[in-house]
Amino acid sequence: MLTFVIVLLSGLTVLIVAAGWIVTFAVNRLIYPSRSLAGGIPSDYGLPCEKVSFPSLDGTTLRGWFVRATNPRGTVIFCHGYAGSKAPDLQYAPRFREHGYNVLLFDFRAHGESNGDKSSLVYYERGDLLAAIAYVQQHGINQVGLMGFSMGAAVAVATAPFTESVRAVIADSGFAELKTVVSHGLQKRGFPPLIASFLAVLVIGVAGHRLGCHLPDSDSLRLANHLAPRPLLIIHGGQDQ
Repeated sequence: MLTFVIVLLSGLTVLIVAAGWIVTFAVNRLIYPSRSLAGGIPSDYGLPCEKVSFPSLDGTTLRGWFVRATNPRGTVIFCHGYAGSKAPDLQYAPRFREHGYNVLLFDFRAHGESNGDKSSLVYYERGDLLAAIAYVQQHGINQVGLMGFSMGAAVAVATAPFTESVRAVIADSGFAELKTVVSHGLQKRGFPPLIASFLAVLVIGVAGHRLGCHLPDSDSLRLANHLAPRPLLIIHGGQDQ
């Protein structure tokens, strides 16, 4: 009996240590994105631009490009994806400018050229986007649209309800809740769905503790209904996992 208990406790210890290592690894991957500056610069697309910088709501310095249109009808703010930057989204800016819209592209915290070393994917990035909206408003422009990609789409949907300045949102390939994204990532690495879901809850909880916030509070699934009656265009590929 004593031998059985020792073996059982040893097995549980190994499982706890393994789970702790997996969670720690996943949390670090989540909150410390790799930086990328690839994707070009405005002059590659013949776009006149101003380099801009402004503080997020918590003081983190954010950097971007402001592309002006002639006789602008409004401004569209682009929101890039996780571990990306403002640069790849430049490809869409000429068409918006041709139709009379300024375009503001900026890097979220811990991405591209902006300061900060931790990402919350959505929670604190809402403050980044609100600061970008405020920057545009300081230049006398109150008609603002948001165009978000992946993480940026989730940020756009989760931020728009907090300001009346946003008149419309385009969400391209966004996610509804962070837990599902983490769970799916673990399943792609071979974990069964039930275990992946359990570990995802732990990862979200530990990441939130390290970031000083409750990450599920910013899930776009909870906030999207507060956008109405403003239009929301959702774009998603059927094979996007």
